[in-house]
Amino acid sequence: MIVATPDVMGQLGPLGKVLGPRGLMPNPKAGTVTMDVAKAVKELKAGKIEFRVDKSGIVHAPIGKRSFAPEALDQNLHAFMEAVVRAKPAAAKGHYIRSVTVSTTMGPGVPVDPAGYA
Repeated sequence: MIVATPDVMGQLGPLGKVLGPRGLMPNPKAGTVTMDVAKAVKELKAGKIEFRVDKSGIVHAPIGKRSFAPEALDQNLHAFMEAVVRAKPAAAKGHYIRSVTVSTTMGPGVPVDPAGYA
């Protein structure tokens, strides 16, 4: 991920063909185009992740790596689910989280009870 100030973005334009498809291009919505570069770098090194919802309402986001301890993965899952619940729009009615499945990149999914996160 690249962090840049707004005045440098014009110089990064030619690199867009390479950085864009990899998801490395700085983006104001992701917080990587800012005047406070030190704060943005500190957040990224601390493990800040971006998550978005696809058309069918599914959220895909990494919560850790295979080398992480099970306790660390559990903490990351809880923090992620709390962030998803906090992002719930006020107009959303009914069950906001219908199902939760955790899986490795190419492995089978393991269902998780979403009742603890609602």
